Amino acid sequence: MASLKDLRNRIGSVKSTQKITSAMKMVAASKLRRAQEQAEAGRPFAERMEKVLASLAGAVGSTGGGPRLMTGTGGDDVHLLVVVTSDRGLCGGFNGAITRETRKRLRSLTDQGKQVKLFCVGRKGRDNLRRDFANLIVESVMDVGRPRLGFADASAIGGRLIEMFEAGEYDVCTVIYNRFESAISQIVTGQQLVPLPPPEGDAAARPAGGAVYEFEPDEDAILASLLPRNLSIQVYRALLESAASEQGARMTAMDNATRNAGEMIDKLTLVYNRTRQAQITRELIEIISGAEAL
Repeated sequence: MASLKDLRNRIGSVKSTQKITSAMKMVAASKLRRAQEQAEAGRPFAERMEKVLASLAGAVGSTGGGPRLMTGTGGDDVHLLVVVTSDRGLCGGFNGAITRETRKRLRSLTDQGKQVKLFCVGRKGRDNLRRDFANLIVESVMDVGRPRLGFADASAIGGRLIEMFEAGEYDVCTVIYNRFESAISQIVTGQQLVPLPPPEGDAAARPAGGAVYEFEPDEDAILASLLPRNLSIQVYRALLESAASEQGARMTAMDNATRNAGEMIDKLTLVYNRTRQAQITRELIEIISGAEAL
């Protein structure tokens, strides 16, 4: 049985840990509000950009041809997975869910005879995946969004992806990230970036209400300008969603850790009181026995 001193030290240690987790919870909660606002503000623009490009792609697709970012290389032998995780831990299963989905997709593509490459955004994803797939990691970016996430961060990543595509390093590019739903719910999402996913049905290819638009300049020129920009926008959307999801997951994880620390303190305090009571009782018995012996 642990001594009273050991129990006191352990209770003090757990209390110190509880103060740290409580402070981290409050910090994550304050960061979550801004990150959530940014993620929600970025969704309409990214979704509208997808619809505009789907409409243009439908018009160009009917005539054949188009920019390579839309049509692709003509094959799908080499897949690039852009894995978006965090640089810091202590955020529950946030990073684990991304790496599990990445491993699942990687094995599925490998079974189909495809070649897979990994582009890691975030230290945790890189460290986790390089244990088994170090030879597949072709690029890694750390400390994205410090001190504050901006479009320049996404533009740099998007520019690098375009350079790799033009160099023929991959045929299909997919970004995997956590889409923010709430502080306790993040949905692992895989979004194809290159080539541009085909429009879904006639509704996606035609504007609402059946209106017909004329484009100036022509559709090819507009697509050549918008497709690289759209790539950076979709990467920016993934980074914003991931940042909000990270703070939500960290707030939830630290809240659970704080409550668990409180329960542990209560249990240790009960054990301490019982041990102290037993020690006092033993000392009283020794005193009474000694007095009777005299």
